Amino acid sequence: MNVGQALKMAVKSILGNKMRSLLTMLGIIIGVTAVISLVSLGQGATKAVTDQVASLGTNLLTVNITGRGATTTITYQEAEELTDKGGVEYAAPANTQNGNVKFGTASVSVSVIGTTPDYIDVRDYQIAAGRFVSQIDLDYYQKIALLGSSTAEELFAGQNPVGQSVLINGIRYKVVGLLAEKGSSLSGSNDDVVIIPITSSERLFKSKGVRTIYVQVKEADQMKTVVSELEAGLAKTFRGNTNSYRVFNQQDVLDSFSSISATLSVALGGIAAISLLVGGIGIMNIMLVSVTERTREIGIRKAIGAKKKDIMIQFLIESVALSGLGGLLGVGLGIAIAQFASKALNMGVSLSIPVMMLAFGFSVFIGVVFGLFPANKASNLKPIEALRFE
Repeated sequence: MNVGQALKMAVKSILGNKMRSLLTMLGIIIGVTAVISLVSLGQGATKAVTDQVASLGTNLLTVNITGRGATTTITYQEAEELTDKGGVEYAAPANTQNGNVKFGTASVSVSVIGTTPDYIDVRDYQIAAGRFVSQIDLDYYQKIALLGSSTAEELFAGQNPVGQSVLINGIRYKVVGLLAEKGSSLSGSNDDVVIIPITSSERLFKSKGVRTIYVQVKEADQMKTVVSELEAGLAKTFRGNTNSYRVFNQQDVLDSFSSISATLSVALGGIAAISLLVGGIGIMNIMLVSVTERTREIGIRKAIGAKKKDIMIQFLIESVALSGLGGLLGVGLGIAIAQFASKALNMGVSLSIPVMMLAFGFSVFIGVVFGLFPANKASNLKPIEALRFE
């Protein structure tokens, strides 16, 4: 008997017991579906986060000031001197506070960021209307503000806010610019913000100094040099107390997250793969039942000349057909569930052809492994004993 004949008999056997075949494949279907949907959603979330991090540039450094004796910040002037290095392209000290912004009867609570002109380049903002903070605004403590797109929409309902005045914690500020929509990042919404000069921010919130400095390095190969220079300057400022500051490398953050997400994807895939093993056990059990039910058939076939390998191939192909069909159904269902979850949860999904092929291939492999024992048992039946079986 050739493989084609064995395949036809396998299909006939599966179609002859549709419900039992479906229940047998259920474990494989669930396993493949779980692998594809979970891994696709995990990879989609990973891609979204890494894209957000990468959009800021892998040559971005973030200096966080955590404390120095009785104070917890450094002055704006110290921050400027600290980042005055040859390899630094842009540097923007920032002081972020929550503030209440009001225009007419509309009022919103947003992040008020006090910063310098370089902030727009370091944080990759675009101007939709008006202008950004300038050095003269810092020198003369100008009460000017730029609104994020969401803040402007809530306060001005689609009208151009440039030239209008808003109240920030009760103090009047003139709106000189409107930021283009940027979306959200790991730190939250980039559009629910108001940006003002850092010198005005210190007066407004009665809080001098900065807690964060954003630094953009000119070239990627200068990162280590700039980090070393910054750490040396910070160590001098804080008299060797390394607990008073942290320097974060954007590339290190990206690499760490990628490593963590890859581990999670493998873990999710491994957990889902357990269902495939359970499905394989189900296939083996059903194939053993099938051997018992078809003992007389096996005896007749052996009596008319079927060889041991013919019987073994027939049952092995049936097992592989069950697992393969279950794998195909699982792939289709996994894609559908991943797409549905993506829309329902408003998150990205990344469908990977290699993952689909691996899941399907593993389902077929499960069919081979768990089909060997029933196939071997069937092929070892003696014709006389099989014919006598009731």
